[in-house]
Amino acid sequence: MRLLTHLRHVDLAVPDFEKQRDFYAGVWGLTETVTDSGLSFLAAEGSPEQYVVRLRRAAEKRLDLVSYGAANAADVDTLAERLLAGGVKLISRPGKVDTPGGGYGFRFFDVDGRVIEVSSDVAVRTHRRIEEKESIPVKLSHVVLNSPDLNRTREWYERHLGFAHSDTLSSPHMGDVMHFMRISNQHHSMAIARGPHTSLHHVSFEMRGIDEYMRGSGRVMRAGFRKIWGPGRHMAGDNTFTYFLDPHGNTVEYTTELEILDEDTWHPHVYDFSRPEVTDQWGTANAMNELVAKESFNDPDRGVFVAPPC
Repeated sequence: MRLLTHLRHVDLAVPDFEKQRDFYAGVWGLTETVTDSGLSFLAAEGSPEQYVVRLRRAAEKRLDLVSYGAANAADVDTLAERLLAGGVKLISRPGKVDTPGGGYGFRFFDVDGRVIEVSSDVAVRTHRRIEEKESIPVKLSHVVLNSPDLNRTREWYERHLGFAHSDTLSSPHMGDVMHFMRISNQHHSMAIARGPHTSLHHVSFEMRGIDEYMRGSGRVMRAGFRKIWGPGRHMAGDNTFTYFLDPHGNTVEYTTELEILDEDTWHPHVYDFSRPEVTDQWGTANAMNELVAKESFNDPDRGVFVAPPC
């Protein structure tokens, strides 16, 4: 039984808080809704989520947590009991969530030591329709995580959190390098990439359409932030992509038109990513090579920091 409904937010810790905050609340197009003593909560104007990114001032850069939604408190409780029965270490038991919008939830460690949060009953934020040519994120699309043991991590998320496998990227020389995982009919809310260490691969933000995606990509390029790869269109997920580095070297993506699946008939594909049309159907992006790939290995997460509740 699937108990997760959607991706809520991704929380990042950074040494240069002001520079990171200026990037996300400025050129990237998010809206700061709450800020307090080294914390910033940033929303997407088209999303009902209270925030999609939380920034925290810290001595070391790290991924603080990834948060998912559940339909109701009963599902939160059911998932917590299921995880405990499966031997998963909980950081907190289900209870009041003391962040913007409140709610009911808990935190736990995944198999790679990341902090994961699940919550329900979070107040809906007033949001709006993003207009034509308005090149700001509509919502958080997906998150991709690096793991040194790709299949172990995939199996853990399938067994404990009910993720389904959508597609895999592989090659004759390297074997499997990425699994796309879903908790709805959206092709992926998460993907797991093979990397040399546990870290954040990238965070993706959905734009209104192709024109808004291109305008947003151009704005970030003109602002002088480094474009790693794109613009192009992937085969797995059929979504557009342009990847940039934020001020602390995290990879962030603008995307649109992520594939919606018929889950009753879908069968996972294994795509050979050494074929150029697999990584970019359009042929417009710069070539994917080792240097491009290494940018998204990111810095190793230096052990787990159990973030405070707000």
